[in-house]
Amino acid sequence: MRLDHPDDRGRFGDYGGAFAPETLMPALKELEEAFVAAWADDAFHAELDALLEHYVGRPTPVYHAGRLSEELGIDLYLKREDLAHTGAHKINNTVAQGLLTKRMGKNRVIAETGAGQHGVATATACALFGLDCVVYMGEKDIERQALNVYRMRLLGTEVIPVTTGTGTLKDAVSAALRDWVASVETTHYIIGSVVGPHPFPWMVREFQKVIGEELRSQLDGSPHAPTPDVIVAPVGGGSNAMGIFYSYAGDDGVRLVGVEAAGLGIATGKHGASLGEGSPGVLHGSMTYMLQDDHGQVLEAHSISAGLDYPGVGPEHAHFKDDGLVEYFSVTDDDAVAAFHRLSRTEGIIPALESAHGLAWIIANAEHLEGSVVVLNLSGRGDKDVQQVAALHD
Repeated sequence: MRLDHPDDRGRFGDYGGAFAPETLMPALKELEEAFVAAWADDAFHAELDALLEHYVGRPTPVYHAGRLSEELGIDLYLKREDLAHTGAHKINNTVAQGLLTKRMGKNRVIAETGAGQHGVATATACALFGLDCVVYMGEKDIERQALNVYRMRLLGTEVIPVTTGTGTLKDAVSAALRDWVASVETTHYIIGSVVGPHPFPWMVREFQKVIGEELRSQLDGSPHAPTPDVIVAPVGGGSNAMGIFYSYAGDDGVRLVGVEAAGLGIATGKHGASLGEGSPGVLHGSMTYMLQDDHGQVLEAHSISAGLDYPGVGPEHAHFKDDGLVEYFSVTDDDAVAAFHRLSRTEGIIPALESAHGLAWIIANAEHLEGSVVVLNLSGRGDKDVQQVAALHD
């Protein structure tokens, strides 16, 4: 079932917890106490709500994709998180955590990023609040997300390349955690997804659930705003998906579908389908589904989408999977790129490659969804991915 908050061990059922170095435990406790106090404070909510409206641009609209709906034989709506400031849902969380950083009296922020959208959103929040900012990013992701790297530096953030391991998101998270251990008294770590040790998965979900709450008010069952039959979102770490799923989890008649990265194909082993192909283990401070070998060693993930190129997933998604609240599937790189092109050409909207995975699942299953009202969480815009997709045709 859906849980309002984790248990006293920081777990959603069997998943979550705080598997962290002893030096970080006081910081995690401090963060939990600061978050609980802020979330109960009307003044904090008023300041955050004002920023979400006037700075971030919320509520983001819901758009009826008319041409693509006609082609697919469904009623397709897009929750336009790509229209939020900085071009993705990530800003909802970073603005909130930026406020929390100031409330805790810290002046330095660190973060990790894969696709660069969380890095840009963190850099933006730090520029807004006057906080020093360092972002760790895998060297492989720096190459494929050069535009977002420049945006971060333009906003005054130091971007540190991570060359260890696979040079992707997993290694950037590890590097950021090492930094936090060494600087915890003055530094707050803004984790970008519903991953990591408690209280991060819970806190980030609370900051992102505005997406689903808005959708409920926008698609309210009236003739021009029908209630969703199916809600689809891409899942890497899982914050955009949790943000839109949480308000609907357990609702009769609303099917929730999370779409992971099948990469080059599940059979190749080059994928990021942690929920579909992984098993429970501890990754970056929490118990969750992850890609691992028989000895518990983390396996390398693969996705054309940097934001889905992660060998784990948020622990609340693991709970949702086991409880049957959400169905999880996966989509290959090729199908995601085809969906990227199709939405661009039919609706004039270039989606992030992450979001294109969700759309690809809808396209592949349109025959079985005929006549349904389907909502895709368009979690980000695709400007960051255009150069990478264009290179596929060189």
